[in-house]
Amino acid sequence: MKKVVSTVVSVLLICGLATARVNKSKQGQTRASTNGKPVTIRWASVHPVDHPASQMMVRVANEVSQQTKGRVEIKGFPAAQLGASMDLIRGTQTGSIDMVSEGAANFGLYAPSVTIAEAPYIWRNIEHLEKALNGPFGQKISEELAGSGMRLLGAMYYGTRHLSTSTKEVHSVADCAGMKIRVPENDIFVAMAHSWGSNSRPITFSELYIALQYNIVDAQENPLPTFASAKFQEVQKYVILTGHIMTPLLVVINENTWQKLDPADREIVQASLVKNIEWQNDEIVKQENELIATLKSQGITIITPDVESFRVATLKTLPPMFEAKWGKGTWESIQSIQ
Repeated sequence: MKKVVSTVVSVLLICGLATARVNKSKQGQTRASTNGKPVTIRWASVHPVDHPASQMMVRVANEVSQQTKGRVEIKGFPAAQLGASMDLIRGTQTGSIDMVSEGAANFGLYAPSVTIAEAPYIWRNIEHLEKALNGPFGQKISEELAGSGMRLLGAMYYGTRHLSTSTKEVHSVADCAGMKIRVPENDIFVAMAHSWGSNSRPITFSELYIALQYNIVDAQENPLPTFASAKFQEVQKYVILTGHIMTPLLVVINENTWQKLDPADREIVQASLVKNIEWQNDEIVKQENELIATLKSQGITIITPDVESFRVATLKTLPPMFEAKWGKGTWESIQSIQ
């Protein structure tokens, strides 16, 4: 089984990136005044209420309200209350929603290069991911999002994704032939599923449990904490430890909303995010370390497959397919980070 990175190392993720981005406020930029009125920030995600990313939202909201003495109120809307993943990102870009936590690749419409952050088998470990996002690659993502009126505040470790199935054991990529695998609504995941010989089915996360329950799809792929918090163990039988994608979850705010906050309140929001991103990352790794045994006790069969067969099939197809979108040499540049 692929070794899960230690908790100490995983307290990652891009707190440094969040700090660097927020502190680089442009000189002379016009800022909206709150005129003493409270600012309400609607922060949305698709993640289940019990997921650490959703719990982190509550922690930040409580801290910010207390520390700003009510000047900034964050209202969390997890579990796709305000829409599916792409709806939430579009809403944040237009301003109908203020803030979103979402997988990096789903921001590809506004920041094309970011989709490589969820490319299968690109990251060796969490340290590798952290170094890339805290370097020129992270700077490029931030600049691309800024061009669409959004600000990158930070990123979390969402977990390492694995395959799960309802009725079929999977021991190598050949076993995926013809299987209906649900994937998120972005082209990286669709292409990955096709490279495995399966029939990909993009379905919104909020509809996934029912799709599994009624056999609309045979399989899905997500990190173990997401699998457990969504109660997929009720509708799946096998978890296959493919470890195919290590997902960063981006925290992004509408730029106009950000400018409504007084500078001191921005610092409070930033500090709370840094602190609670660290908590969330710890919690994800803790759950990843514990969930194998928990899921086994709940009747889930855990399979360690031929991961190399998945890696070979995927890398034969995806890097050349997306080179134009990611930028020539980007894959090699990221791989060379030590």
